[in-house]
Amino acid sequence: MSDDHTHVQEFFSARAADWDSRFPDDGPAYASAVGALGLRAGDRVLDAGCGTGRALPPLRAAVGPSGVVLGADLTPAMLRAAAGAGRDQEGQLLLADVTALPLRSRSLDAVFGAGLVSHLPRPVDNLRELARVVRPGGTLALFHPIGRAALAARQGRQLTPDDLRAEANLRPLLTASGWHMTSYVDEDARFLALATRAV
Repeated sequence: MSDDHTHVQEFFSARAADWDSRFPDDGPAYASAVGALGLRAGDRVLDAGCGTGRALPPLRAAVGPSGVVLGADLTPAMLRAAAGAGRDQEGQLLLADVTALPLRSRSLDAVFGAGLVSHLPRPVDNLRELARVVRPGGTLALFHPIGRAALAARQGRQLTPDDLRAEANLRPLLTASGWHMTSYVDEDARFLALATRAV
C-alpha cells in the first residue's frame, strides 16, 4: 500500500467510530445531491469512498430494488461503521481502492463521491478510473455537505488558488479524465460538481 493510501486509512480509521455523530445533520444534503444525479429505477451506481455509507440510503431510494448500489472504501473501520448503522442493507459494501476498482469497464450508470477529490493521490488518473467504470453518458457527482470556504474555516485554514475543487482547477481536471462538467455549485451549504462521462 502506498504512503498516500496508508495516510488516508489512518486518518479515517481514527475517525470512523464517531464520524456520523460529528455530522448528524448532513442527511438532507446527501439526499439532495443524490437527487441531482438523475438516477432512475434499475440504475447501477457506486458511492466511491463511501465512508460510513451516508449516501447509500438515498442512492438505494433513487435506483429502487431493481438497481445496484455499491459502496467502496479503502478503510475497514469505515465499512464496519457503515454495516453497524445498517447501511449494508442498502447496498453492497466493498473493501476496495477507488483508484483501482474491481469492476468491469462501463458497468455503471453513475458514481457519487462525497469529500473524495482532496483524498485522491493522482487526481487525473484516479478520476479516469472512475470514468472507466461508467458507461458513456453516465454521470459523476462530486459532493461535500458544506462549501469550500466553510470547510476551510472549519479546518482553520485559508482557501488557496491550487485547491483542486476550485472551478478553474476542477473543470480541466475532469476534462483530462474523460468527464465533462455540467454544473458547479459552491455555496456555504453545499459543494456539488456534476459531470457526464464523455463518449
